[in-house]
Amino acid sequence: MVRSVLDDRHIRPDELLVGPLGLPGLLYRPKDPFALVIFAHGSGSSRHSVRNRQVAEALARQGMATLLFDLLRPEEEAANARAKVFDIGFLAQRLEEAIGEADRFVDDPATPVGLFGASTGAAAALVAGASLGSKIAAIVCRGGRPDLAGAALPKVTAPTLLIVGGEDRDVLDLNRQAQRRLRNLNALEVIPGASHLFPEAGAMERVVALTLDWFERYLSKNPV
Repeated sequence: MVRSVLDDRHIRPDELLVGPLGLPGLLYRPKDPFALVIFAHGSGSSRHSVRNRQVAEALARQGMATLLFDLLRPEEEAANARAKVFDIGFLAQRLEEAIGEADRFVDDPATPVGLFGASTGAAAALVAGASLGSKIAAIVCRGGRPDLAGAALPKVTAPTLLIVGGEDRDVLDLNRQAQRRLRNLNALEVIPGASHLFPEAGAMERVVALTLDWFERYLSKNPV
């Protein structure tokens, strides 16, 4: 059951620095959060992603702390260093460094941790999930490239939800191929009529609803 914790007013995140490099981040933290969800954005995006912040705010309203942070420094995103944007192992390492600081973002060290990845960030989330095993309780990928997680896919243990737009045909095919390599509890949800960035009316709302349901189910301390 989805729990109503905050009202529908805009939630203001706290600004903070994440990891040993002090990467800029935004933390949405409701009172006594029952879970922490860390976001991994895709190439060309950042902590200011409108779509990811829409999801993060919705999760916070239901009692989950949510962290968005820049996986790359500005010089790493520059045109002459674009290889870092698609270096999944490198991005996963940055994500793991943030996960290692989870106690900074929530008071209870037993708080379950989930990952939300978009585009190439989905692959980074899956690689980090495979590496960290039981430390990650659930994963959601939106319009992701899970295929880029490669050999890590069969090693992912956290329940994983893949969300793809029905009109995003190439990415949908890649998600279906990646799903066949997963050995964990997983599901693929296709949103009819939606394209890659889910700009269509009601598409992001459906993404939010599916994400809330998955994390409510698997991020409780006693998951069903």
